[in-house]
Amino acid sequence: MRDVIDRANDIVQLEIERLIANRKTFQGESAIYCVECDEPIPEKRRQLLKGCRLCVDCQSLKERLKK
Repeated sequence: MRDVIDRANDIVQLEIERLIANRKTFQGESAIYCVECDEPIPEKRRQLLKGCRLCVDCQSLKERLKK
């Protein structure tokens, strides 16, 4: 028999899957300079990550602060 926690986990998993399926990704033009520190964003990064706005350092910092 499934308990309340199992059902809650199922609901959370469905919501995560729905959010992933409906996510919007920015496909615009990448910035040449980081919007945070104004350092140049390498060409390869701009090509691989369409619409990137941050350099690697600033993106890493942003992701660490979210945790």
